[in-house]
Amino acid sequence: MKKTLLSTLCVLFSACSHMAPIPTVKQVKLDQFMGDWYVIACIPTFIEKGVHNGVESYAMGADGRINTTFTFNQGAFDGELKRYQPTGFVVPNTGNAVWGMQFVWPIKAEYRIVYLDEAYQTTIIARNARDYVWLMSRQAQMPDAQYQGFVEQIKGMGYDVSKLVKIPHQQKN
Repeated sequence: MKKTLLSTLCVLFSACSHMAPIPTVKQVKLDQFMGDWYVIACIPTFIEKGVHNGVESYAMGADGRINTTFTFNQGAFDGELKRYQPTGFVVPNTGNAVWGMQFVWPIKAEYRIVYLDEAYQTTIIARNARDYVWLMSRQAQMPDAQYQGFVEQIKGMGYDVSKLVKIPHQQKN
């Protein structure tokens, strides 16, 4: 039994280690990246299941850390308002495109900015493990053709896009 478990773990780890890193954008101007981003779609983490109106907000702290606030309604547009406040840490010498996102000390989850349009209106955040991904926009809605183009781009990074969940956003009056 131990040999079978060890063999299985070796296969899993070696499969993961052979995946090429997902390239990031060359440079992120942090002051332009700060602000609100609507989560258009994601492969959800356990806290993101059932998210409605998901918004990730970034603000540069005086100490160089990125104060992050993730707000959403749980389960429905009128569901309980949830708020998480992880801290982002820019990894040096990455053009500000790789962060460690810390929800619980001392663990920092990998956060790679792999797509960012020139106007800083749309971004894709990925992880080399290809377990989670986030498509975000400055607008709450995205035309279907544009969305499908991003789905294809995410697929091209090696993600299983059948796990991608489109996040519903309620129009504000």
